[in-house]
Amino acid sequence: MANRIVLNGISYHGAGAINEIGGLLNAKGFKKAFVCSDSDLVKFGVTGKVLAVLDEAKIPYTLFSDIKPNPTIENVQDGVKAYKESGADCIVTIGGGSSMDTAKAIGIIINNPEFADVRSLEGVAPTKNKCVFTIAVPTTAGTAAEVTINYVITDVEKNRKFVCVDVNDIPDIAIVDPDMMSSMPKGLTAATGMDALTHAIEGFTTKGAWEMTDMFHLKAIEIIANSLRGAVDNTAEGREGMALGQYVAGMGFSNVGLGIVHSMAHPLGAVYDTPHGVANAIILPTVMEYNAPNTGDKYKYIAAAMGVEGTEKMSVEEYRKAAIDAVKKLSADVGIPADLKEIVKEEDLDFLAESAYADACRPGNPRDTSVEEIKALYKSLL
Repeated sequence: MANRIVLNGISYHGAGAINEIGGLLNAKGFKKAFVCSDSDLVKFGVTGKVLAVLDEAKIPYTLFSDIKPNPTIENVQDGVKAYKESGADCIVTIGGGSSMDTAKAIGIIINNPEFADVRSLEGVAPTKNKCVFTIAVPTTAGTAAEVTINYVITDVEKNRKFVCVDVNDIPDIAIVDPDMMSSMPKGLTAATGMDALTHAIEGFTTKGAWEMTDMFHLKAIEIIANSLRGAVDNTAEGREGMALGQYVAGMGFSNVGLGIVHSMAHPLGAVYDTPHGVANAIILPTVMEYNAPNTGDKYKYIAAAMGVEGTEKMSVEEYRKAAIDAVKKLSADVGIPADLKEIVKEEDLDFLAESAYADACRPGNPRDTSVEEIKALYKSLL
């Protein structure tokens, strides 16, 4: 079996990287940009930093900001309509996963109109054409949507999120500028950072993991463990580290998939609008304990990457516990709740477990599971 790696053709990293955008679009002959960014980023002037670059480069644009934190089918369809009306020939997306996921779906549907219902994009959709040329500018250090072939859309009618996986949706260029992340509040920094750590740990232990993605994931765990506390305190070093760490994690998990931490987190976002990173962070240690018997010696390397010393002398039980404890400690240090008591209603457990089992991330989990076992995992967190 061949292992596949899909990454951006081009990415720029470092403070001030957004200043490359104007020259890149002009060099490629694009005439007008369709800018996707959420209303809060517009309100607080974050989007404006990129708009100023477009203005300086004399590139006209239409701004689309009707994007919800968990983007819906309707959001996407409104965006497709707005793109068609704008006369744009490229997309610049600015934001976290919500903005970038919306932009991916818009860009795919514009060039593959047979998927205009959006629902048909669920899973591995057989799209024929690459999405509209897209430059992605993350403003959170977590989702890594700027380098992944995944996006997530909420189906409000069915009260569920669905995952779309498509090599045609990856942005052509990623602009990873830590200055664009500096205005994130502490809570969002913590949540998105733990999302990135979850990507790295799930990607490292998923059934599809192999040597090249292991390289990405272990380095990402190390960078995130060393940087997230500083990022929450808004240090320049912490922001720079998280900007890189979340991207490196994305390089890996995009190509090998995730597991049931994400499967269990997605329904919480759909049902309760729980921030995705918070859901992942709460669930991660519990699922790590559940998966441990099916992970070989991988927790030894996770523990070491998290900064635990002496792992080479530890027993299997000791290094597995050390890895889980290090994740719990980081999560607590950045202010993530320890359980789902304030989020989940017990009467919803059956629906949540069934949704998680049906989620596209579940098959990659290192331990085969069932609806009943997932329900028990949810219940243990109440």
